[in-house]
Amino acid sequence: MQSWLETVQHWREGVLYPRWDLSANYGAGEPRFVFYPPITWLLGGLLGTLLPWSWTPVAFTLLAFLACGLSFFKMAREWTPEDAASVAACVYLLNPYLLFVTYERSAYGELLSAIWLPLLVLYGLRKQPSLLQLSLVIAALWLTNAPSAVMGCYFLALIVFLAAVRERNIMLVFRAAGAVALGLGLAAFYIVPAVYEQRWVEIARAIGSGMRVEDSFLFGHTGDAFHDHVLRSASWIAIVMLVATVIALWFSRKSAFSRASATQKDRASAPDILRFLMTATTLVILFLLVPLSSFIWHHTPELKFLQFPWRWLLVLSVSMAALIGLALRGSFFEAKTRRTILTRAMTMLALAVVMASIAAFLFWQPCDDEDNIATQRVTFSRGGFEGTDEYTAANTDNSEIQQGLPLVRVLKSADTNVADSAVAENPEWQPDSADAVPADLQILSWKAENKQIEINTSAAAYAVLKLVDYPVWHVTINGTTITARPHRDDGLIAIPLQPGRSFITIRYEATRDVQLGRALSLLSLCIAIMLYLQTKRRRNHQVS
Repeated sequence: MQSWLETVQHWREGVLYPRWDLSANYGAGEPRFVFYPPITWLLGGLLGTLLPWSWTPVAFTLLAFLACGLSFFKMAREWTPEDAASVAACVYLLNPYLLFVTYERSAYGELLSAIWLPLLVLYGLRKQPSLLQLSLVIAALWLTNAPSAVMGCYFLALIVFLAAVRERNIMLVFRAAGAVALGLGLAAFYIVPAVYEQRWVEIARAIGSGMRVEDSFLFGHTGDAFHDHVLRSASWIAIVMLVATVIALWFSRKSAFSRASATQKDRASAPDILRFLMTATTLVILFLLVPLSSFIWHHTPELKFLQFPWRWLLVLSVSMAALIGLALRGSFFEAKTRRTILTRAMTMLALAVVMASIAAFLFWQPCDDEDNIATQRVTFSRGGFEGTDEYTAANTDNSEIQQGLPLVRVLKSADTNVADSAVAENPEWQPDSADAVPADLQILSWKAENKQIEINTSAAAYAVLKLVDYPVWHVTINGTTITARPHRDDGLIAIPLQPGRSFITIRYEATRDVQLGRALSLLSLCIAIMLYLQTKRRRNHQVS
């Protein structure tokens, strides 16, 4: 909600693509939008603009669920009849982990990323040319949720490699590699800054105590009541899904198509290859959920930043629903009589009611008073929120940023008037006249990514802004760029002032990593357009 509100505020200020979250750290800001993929907060901001804010989370969830069902149906119908594909899509939509993500965790980025995983399977295994489609899915996955994107790329690598070996078709690997390269290029405007600017923040705090992989293996115990409660829920969900997957695997071995259609000759592969790949995926996920896999988590690139092994249940959802779809193939799910259609419809309706009711009973939690939408809107407009640990500026302590700070303070020294986080975290600001310097202060503009201040002092001093110092800020005084700025423990910008009038501008600047990311995305977009035109010409030639 904070990110959605912030996005809309940026739009009102004329910034279409936000980069700085000003409401974090009680108004001092943080570079959240640099690191968090954009699709989630852009969609939330758009819905918040069109709808009342109290409706926005509901609308977001509904859209995500509908898109998940449609994407899985599109994938499943490649290997199963439409009726069985429809049931499997409903199972994917109603699987316990997706409901857990929605009801208890409200992890909207992860929920939205579930749309793209079935399409990885579809376009990764198709024998027809699908490099462009696969690259677009990979780009969308990275622009939706970074942990899901890491899982998705490893998932794609696993199924494509196994399919290539089993079918003796090395072109599947080359196509997937090309799609990954093009997909990363299309998303480079986000990925390059997010990777490069990790050196400017305390990114390692994302995997601190309680957030490490070793703290969250199945039925683990850390002593933190809340963490252990969530882990216990996730562990039981994993058991239920693994059991359902095994049962579906057993019945899928016994099922077979009652008839073959002409279109099946052109499908990506026979159902047995899908069964083989989903079984292999399930075994790998089971291994990753237990402590025996620790060495893989710590030696595989970026895997440790998933934080929780049970996040792999998102991928397991694809395997479980796909195997259920394969198990449902047969005469009953191919019959078109009114009786069978009505029976299937009533069965799925009953399943939806039961699963939603169970999810509401087990996972749904009412908002605390400080977390409801009305309170969050008030907090956003008045004081801001606590900062995110991993987005804290390097070598600073965001718990020393005081609440209720004035936008600008003129002080004798650059490092004075700082809170002691050992006594209290983020205490209320208390004025200290001993540190203050008399000044004529006028704030001409204070927007999220552009600020203008005029200060007139009779002595040398320091202007301390309620703004976290970050390398992207371009600061000028009377037209002269200021690059050397004193360091404060709370990370706020301190600007040295000379006696007299000082006209200060602070602007969020596109640094070289941002420029490189944009250039790579533009180049990749040109390649994608060329591939599309080439494919279109080939199809037109075949038709003629």
